[in-house]
Parts: sequence; structure tokens; C-alpha cells
Amino acid sequence: MGTFAVTYAYSTATSARRDEHRPRHVAFLREQFDDGRLVTSGPFGPGEDPGALLIIQADSKADAEALMDQDPFFRHGLVEHRSIRQWNIVFGADAAAGAARN
Repeated sequence: MGTFAVTYAYSTATSARRDEHRPRHVAFLREQFDDGRLVTSGPFGPGEDPGALLIIQADSKADAEALMDQDPFFRHGLVEHRSIRQWNIVFGADAAAGAARN
């Protein structure tokens, strides 16, 4: 199992559409959290460009991408740019698991 940092960048032009789809987006994220695939997530602060950071557990980058393709924000074209990068945790709650993989 690997850890993946997912970043979303949103366009300010899609703000109203994000509000429309937010309940389904939040339900999707809650399901991933409850199932142990989503470790943590949240939007960037008000002084930052619109976007979010999500930390995902998946067997591979391809699995992380397939999972995040199901996010209603992504499916409805509300994510202007998405990056998914494997993240090797050195310090923190999952550091022991990350060290075992290194």
C-alpha cells in the first residue's frame, strides 16, 4: 500500500458549479475516508489559489488515479488541474509504514 498526495486546482469560474456538486463530492470523500482510502483532505486557505490537498492510500498510482477519477468534482470537469504523486512519509503517523516500503 502506498501513500499519494493529490492536489486539485480549481478555476474561480467554476465556483457556483462546485457549490452545486459539493454534497456529492463530500459524500464521495466521506466514503473514501470511512473505507480507509482517504487519510486526510481539505481546501487550501482563503489567501491561496482555489484548490485542495488530499492524501490517499492506494496499491499503486494507477489505483489512486482510478479512485480519484470517480470524484464528482473531477467527473463534472470542476478540477482545472490535478496532480497525483507518490509520497514517502518520513515523519508522522504513517512513518513506520513508509520506512518499511523504502
